[in-house]
Amino acid sequence: MSDNTRPTLLLIDGLSMAFRAFFGLPVENFATSTGVPTNAVYGFTTMLATLMREHEPTHVAVAFDLPGGTFRTERLPSYKGTRDETPPDFEPQVPLIREMLDALRISAVDKHRYEADDLLATYARMGREAGMRVLVVSGDRDTIQLVTEDVTLLYPRKGVSDLVHFTPQAVEEKYAVIPSQYPDLAALVGETSDNLPGVPGVGPKTAAKWIGLYGGLEQILEQADDLPGKAGQSLRDHLDNVRLNRELNHLLTDLEVVVPLEDLEYQGADAAAVHQVCDALQFRTLRERLMPLVIGDSTDDAPDQPDEVDVVTEGAVDAIVGLAGEVTIHVDGRTGEDADAWALGVSVDEHAWGVDLADLSTKDEKRLATWLADPDVRVTCHSAKDTWHALQSRGWELNGIVGDTQIAAFLVNADQRGFDLEAVLQRYLGISPATGGGAGELDLGLGDSVAIQAGTTAAHVAALAAELMAEVDRRGMTQVYQELEIPLIEVLARMEHSGIAVDGDRMGHRRDAARERADAAAEQAFAAIDGLEVNLGSPKQLQEVLFERLGMPKTKKIKTGYSTDASSLADLQAKNPHPFLEALLAHRDATKLGQIIETLSAAVRSDGRIHTTFSQVVASTGRLSSRDPNLQNIPIRTEEGHRIREAFVVGDAFETLLTADYSQIEMRIMAHLSGDEGLIEAFRAGEDLHRFVGARVFGVEPDDVTAEMRSKVKAMSYGLAYGLSSFGLARQLGVPVGEAQRLMDDYFARFGGVRDYLHQVVEQARRDGYTETIAGRRRYFPDLTSTNRQRRDIAERAALNAPIQGSAADLIKRAMLGVDQAIRDQSLRSRQLLQVHDELVVEVAPGESEAMEQILREQMHAAGELSVPLDVNVGSGSDWRSAGH
Repeated sequence: MSDNTRPTLLLIDGLSMAFRAFFGLPVENFATSTGVPTNAVYGFTTMLATLMREHEPTHVAVAFDLPGGTFRTERLPSYKGTRDETPPDFEPQVPLIREMLDALRISAVDKHRYEADDLLATYARMGREAGMRVLVVSGDRDTIQLVTEDVTLLYPRKGVSDLVHFTPQAVEEKYAVIPSQYPDLAALVGETSDNLPGVPGVGPKTAAKWIGLYGGLEQILEQADDLPGKAGQSLRDHLDNVRLNRELNHLLTDLEVVVPLEDLEYQGADAAAVHQVCDALQFRTLRERLMPLVIGDSTDDAPDQPDEVDVVTEGAVDAIVGLAGEVTIHVDGRTGEDADAWALGVSVDEHAWGVDLADLSTKDEKRLATWLADPDVRVTCHSAKDTWHALQSRGWELNGIVGDTQIAAFLVNADQRGFDLEAVLQRYLGISPATGGGAGELDLGLGDSVAIQAGTTAAHVAALAAELMAEVDRRGMTQVYQELEIPLIEVLARMEHSGIAVDGDRMGHRRDAARERADAAAEQAFAAIDGLEVNLGSPKQLQEVLFERLGMPKTKKIKTGYSTDASSLADLQAKNPHPFLEALLAHRDATKLGQIIETLSAAVRSDGRIHTTFSQVVASTGRLSSRDPNLQNIPIRTEEGHRIREAFVVGDAFETLLTADYSQIEMRIMAHLSGDEGLIEAFRAGEDLHRFVGARVFGVEPDDVTAEMRSKVKAMSYGLAYGLSSFGLARQLGVPVGEAQRLMDDYFARFGGVRDYLHQVVEQARRDGYTETIAGRRRYFPDLTSTNRQRRDIAERAALNAPIQGSAADLIKRAMLGVDQAIRDQSLRSRQLLQVHDELVVEVAPGESEAMEQILREQMHAAGELSVPLDVNVGSGSDWRSAGH
């Protein structure tokens, strides 16, 4: 049977490959937002996905070593005794890897008193005897002995991506012995990683020569007395060691296994479980690589393709424009600066139509445009805002948006990642459409394929809408969906279309200033090390300067030495100030700022304005996010950040910019939700909140609260709203953990309502499975009852801040809707431009400043009713900075 037709058994040494992944990827670059390390999980899973794609195994197993000894350590206690202690960041990742394997429905096997290699050997023998092609993936050289014409060892040369394929021929070329003789070679030479010493003076070349002459270790030992020279005498002096080495490096092939070979057959991943694990570990791009592994199970329940998609041609749009009521549409096209729409799909009652817009006459185009603009045609689509932009590029309007399956999927589980059409269809219906949504690529096929594709996708979206709307309703978020998120789509679309004007000269000055600051900081850094010019972006060169030349205390250990990331260097400077470090950090700040400005400059379109994209489906709390460019990236607490805002200006034909935001909105929501009398009293009395709280915490009069006291209390107050621990607070304030804990204890002693609320919100969520905002937005936390401690901790921290941040998000969204409606009701020309960091930015038409300020104050006050007053700040100016307050 050829390798192409016979079954393939893939066997992986779990810990061996996980360790290589751990050391191959910097742990500081792979962690959840709450600090759980994930580099080993990410690297291991990436390797696994690649192996599955390249080799298409029919059967798969991953073998693990268990804690505790084996029969080998019973025989030789020092076996593997020289191995380094397991890094603390690695151990928590092993159960996460096994959880990922469960989601992928790949068997994880282990056996007490035996090593993973013994399980690999046993399954390899079983697979070989069953006529399978066997692939063994391991970084343990002992597994070379398993290689046969039917068994190939994939041995990692570097990390987990560069794998050497050891066939019998490859083994013989490298070691000058056949695979079954490799244990004899290793017994003579020794194995450092297993702490099995070899025969002094006998290297691989001598050992291979003896094996070639005598046929194997047993024959060599029989002839030991006749072996000449120092090597022969050395062997005679160490015969017991060699025999023990050979006994221990022999892999067992006859273990009794718990999982039979036939049960290793790969049936396909559990899509929902894969999404859940990826969500918990905050994997985004990796999720996409795992989706092809979802085979076999979910597609059985997938909706049928529509029986027929009616392709609409010139003069035949009557069927579509005659539709009324609720319809589902899908537009294939592009968004962004070169937005376009080239195909339209429409679906009603399991029937679908497809239109290649290039085929329509001017008359039919106008009829379709009129139909889409009719608000009585109630439209559901996926990513309705992208659809709005694509149609708008043709001068068409979309006024009847009542549903969006992307937003519905987000509300159902906001902690999932990946809400493009392909991912959501795969997740909920188990199908993979031909297109990825409104921003999909043009199908270059012949005939009616573009129209058929759009119509088919519209039918899929209709099926998806039925599934998701039932789930939105079941989860109690129909009101949030219909009254908050859906109406906001068109508001955001118009804001994106308007953009905000940019003064190119001012932006250029800021870019040049950032470059000059970076250059000056670099010169200062070089001067601090006697004029030595090093690459300030090279971790290797920085390690040499910091830890060798300057002899500074070592930071966190990483594979390539010691960490030089931003947080490590900031800690180092705080505890061991040095001019070089000060200049290095300044250089990094200036360089990062320069990169932000470069990104902003590149985003200015031909109309002289930046058109950012707002998303309702990124931040799990419900907050809006910004991308292309990300305007939330602009620093808000530095002078340079404020000066960047000077480049965002009022546009031609408009009079001024107005900005408005809520004062201390999260703390006001905390006071409302917790019912803490002390916080409520402070807000109702109009006190300086942090001075008021500082007086209570430190036991002094408000006038005696120092700036340092106020700063600590402010950091803690906001930190509590974000689930900050005493460790996190200590790091933020630069104080010992004990002092941070005492500060928190004093805070809770005087504001017991806050303490009780924070405890209650997690326990309530554990019982209900979700948290809820004031407006009724729910965020589900299945991991609150997880048996995995790391995932449970992640969920608990997220559950602490979800109601507070989510309520703030709902409040500003409701305010935006109110402002938009008031502008329309009064027929004003002014328009909302931005919503960034809870701040609204409005471009005011001539003569409308007073009316717009009144609208902002009224609508922001009316957006919510709390037990404490809402304080709205409004400012005006010719640019974003001067309009601040």
